[in-house]
Amino acid sequence: MAISIGDRLPDAQFRSLTAEGPKTLSTADVFDGKTVALFAVPGAFTPTCHARHLPNFLDQFEALKAKGVDLIACVSVNDMFVMDAWAKSQHTGDRILMLADGNGEFTKAVGLELDATGFGLGARSRRYAMLVRDGVVEQLNLEAGGGFEVSSADYLLQQIG
Repeated sequence: MAISIGDRLPDAQFRSLTAEGPKTLSTADVFDGKTVALFAVPGAFTPTCHARHLPNFLDQFEALKAKGVDLIACVSVNDMFVMDAWAKSQHTGDRILMLADGNGEFTKAVGLELDATGFGLGARSRRYAMLVRDGVVEQLNLEAGGGFEVSSADYLLQQIG
């Protein structure tokens, strides 16, 4: 069953490559006490994710901050080394926290898996964006099919009061 508005995010762990080396972050580390714009992509460097989704959140960084977002985070079923390389290629700096969900544990726990075996990609995450306040889902914008409409930063900004 997929996570819904009003639900608390499940306990999970992410990996992130920092200047100090690999770091494990829990759901609590990322979301507790913060307002977080979280977006998920099927894969780093994949066409829509690379050319539109991540750049849109970078473009709207200041606007999201002005609406009270403390942190913007991107999650993908990729390893932390791929996520780090993608962040560097997109010049995210410290504007977007890149969260590797290498084994898809968070993605499975929130019920938003995507079977991309037909494309040779294996198990991935569906494309979505959510606004999370103190670990509770306040907005959830889940794409239908392979589109990129409701998971954009632009769309999320329209929903934030």
